[in-house]
Amino acid sequence: MVRQPGRAAIDELVGRTPPGKRRGRRRAPVADTESNIPADKFPPFWRKALDGMMQAYEQRCAYLAMFIEDTGNPTVDHVIPKSQAWSLVYEWSNYRLCAGIVNSKKGELLGLVDPIDAEVGWFELDLASYRIVRGRPAPEAQHQKIDATLELLNLRDCWRQRQRYVEDYWLGPDAGGISLSYLKRRAPFIASELRRQGQLVRGDA
Repeated sequence: MVRQPGRAAIDELVGRTPPGKRRGRRRAPVADTESNIPADKFPPFWRKALDGMMQAYEQRCAYLAMFIEDTGNPTVDHVIPKSQAWSLVYEWSNYRLCAGIVNSKKGELLGLVDPIDAEVGWFELDLASYRIVRGRPAPEAQHQKIDATLELLNLRDCWRQRQRYVEDYWLGPDAGGISLSYLKRRAPFIASELRRQGQLVRGDA
């Protein structure tokens, strides 16, 4: 649904005849080579992977590590932007499930931490501000990438959602809040940080 029609579209966009046939008019060439195709000219076949990504990521944004609500805007993020690697535009390995608010700011940015590569300790939750900070154990070689990524993770109002999760957990299900198991499903990073910082309650382990 993604790679095959995507590769055929790339052929047409550089003036080649793709293998096989498809319905509809052929796309007009827009570049002489694949690397010169403007990012906005790639047909968005990656959107067809969204349902599979929602299932694979259990509906959590890869960058925020929080559940994307039904009223939210899940998107497919290209880790390597479309303008930088035409060969990865239609490849699942280059996709991350991403909340729309994050993806719109990330855009064509490079030099960020790939969520798949992030290791335990690179990021920590500051419970005073509910913002994400660079973890003390983070290796110095990763500091620049981590600091650049924090510009995404601390988007305006994202801290409010973290605060709601923490306060609802501390409130507890008996008082209308949430359980630790629910928090783990919805915001696993927050759950792990509460555990690390000794802030679990009600005998949770």
